[in-house]
Amino acid sequence: MPANSVVFGAGGFIGRSLVGELLRRDQDVAAAVHGSGDRLLRWLDEQRVDTARLTVVPADITRPGLGLPEHGLDDVRDVYNTAARFAFGMTPAEARSVNVDGAGHVVDWAAARPRLRRLVHISGYRMAAADAASPDYRRDGAYEASKREGDAVVRARARELGVPLSIANPSTVIGPGQSVGLADLVGELWRGRLVALPGGPDIFLPVVVLDYFVQFLASLPERRESADGTYWLLDDATPELPRLVDLFAEHMGVRAPRRSVPVGVVKRLPRALTRANPETLSFLSSDRYDTASARDLADSFGLAMPPVRDALRDWADDLVATRFGRVRAPRAAYGFQQVGTDRTWVVGERERPGYVFLHGLPVDADSWSPVAERVDAPALAADLPGFGRSTPEPRQSHDDWLAALLAPVRGRPVLVAHSFSCGPALRYALRYPERVAALVLVSPAFLQPASSWLTRSPLAVPVLSRMTADRLAGSLGLPDDACLQGPVDDLRRSGAALRVVSALRAAYGHRDALRSAVHRVAIPVELVIGSQDPLEEPVELPVTEIASAGHYPQLTHPDAVARHLVAAREHTAVR
Repeated sequence: MPANSVVFGAGGFIGRSLVGELLRRDQDVAAAVHGSGDRLLRWLDEQRVDTARLTVVPADITRPGLGLPEHGLDDVRDVYNTAARFAFGMTPAEARSVNVDGAGHVVDWAAARPRLRRLVHISGYRMAAADAASPDYRRDGAYEASKREGDAVVRARARELGVPLSIANPSTVIGPGQSVGLADLVGELWRGRLVALPGGPDIFLPVVVLDYFVQFLASLPERRESADGTYWLLDDATPELPRLVDLFAEHMGVRAPRRSVPVGVVKRLPRALTRANPETLSFLSSDRYDTASARDLADSFGLAMPPVRDALRDWADDLVATRFGRVRAPRAAYGFQQVGTDRTWVVGERERPGYVFLHGLPVDADSWSPVAERVDAPALAADLPGFGRSTPEPRQSHDDWLAALLAPVRGRPVLVAHSFSCGPALRYALRYPERVAALVLVSPAFLQPASSWLTRSPLAVPVLSRMTADRLAGSLGLPDDACLQGPVDDLRRSGAALRVVSALRAAYGHRDALRSAVHRVAIPVELVIGSQDPLEEPVELPVTEIASAGHYPQLTHPDAVARHLVAAREHTAVR
């Protein structure tokens, strides 16, 4: 298939988005990838991009000729090189193979295209112009030094071969899928480990939004005057580092550090103490950049940068949702929201859910995902304040929080709670019977034996805080493949394990009151338990027992739990 454009590095964070943008512009696109391209195709399918005009070609830019046939892709007009090895701690050889040698090979290949209109090369906002000092691999680190050297090689080779070249110098590109660089700082802040800021009040770590960046790239060849141009792409409105961290902290409901440490001091401190990669320290600068030409060109394209503060908050949501690049984001809407006085991690339908799910401990709202995907109506789930991804320092009780969570809800959903959360759910149903159609208590802790090692062992806190996903699954009686990476990450936040153990121990003091209250609820109440996790004594309530299930049937037997919930909702509709 003929192609108007070819994108090298098409399987990467920027490359795949650029491919999607070009396809949306009805271009014939060749996506050059290192491998099969299956991941790219899956990603494009998830983004609902029509791939009828896409050709995936295997390529290796570290080889002269790029591993492509000598004849082919002769219709290509625009060549985009988004390929780069972006990591810290590389050897110079590893970095140069892609960022220097590979970049030069792309220029050579582009020069041989008979219809070439433009080569667009991505460099970086910290890269020097052609007349700058030579890169220093010891001083700068392999990544930045190789990008600096590659920038010079690309410019020189393009001049020599007469290749029309445009250079894009982006700052940190933020958006779904970006989980390195500045993301590391956000991660340390969220985990409660960022005790001080590196540098002073004027440190400037600019960002640019992914969608804006790829739209700019796709438009570059359309302007003849952009040939031989260099464009710094960053949002000048990005807050300086202290204000940037304050923004993230406020959004995620965590404390921002108030102390700072000069960069020179950080460089001399042990890495085990600072948690800072030495290669990232060169980015801590108060330098500003000339973005006028990029802004003028963007204006001519009709492009406008989205509000940077909103973009930063959305990116923080994506980072936390994916556990900083380790898991897939939920299919439903997600993010931090204000619920009453507390920042809360919320997933799903906020106003018209058919089901509201409350998690137990030490799991989080994602423990309900297998069931939420199987029920017959939209669902709402949230991490309790003090637990999971929500604020670690709640200002309200769980009862008040639940009332605030459900305040915007229209209609009468089925309220479903697991284990620890059965208490708040039961008290809500007593206070607001007109707000819910039915109450389903799954493995209600107050009706089961008080025998959990989490409430008895003095070693519970240190053990929890050091658990792997496999060990946590085993301790909870879950299969090895249970998705517990999220709860493990949650438990490693500062003080999280102690909060879990303290809450469970305190909850057992309310067992008698809850056992009495469960029979006074004015709406239908049903129990769901696992056969391997029985009630302490019989109750005069409808009980569904799931064979072979333990304390977490929503994880081990989601089909059975979902079927019961659908039946419960249908029954309330008939009533």
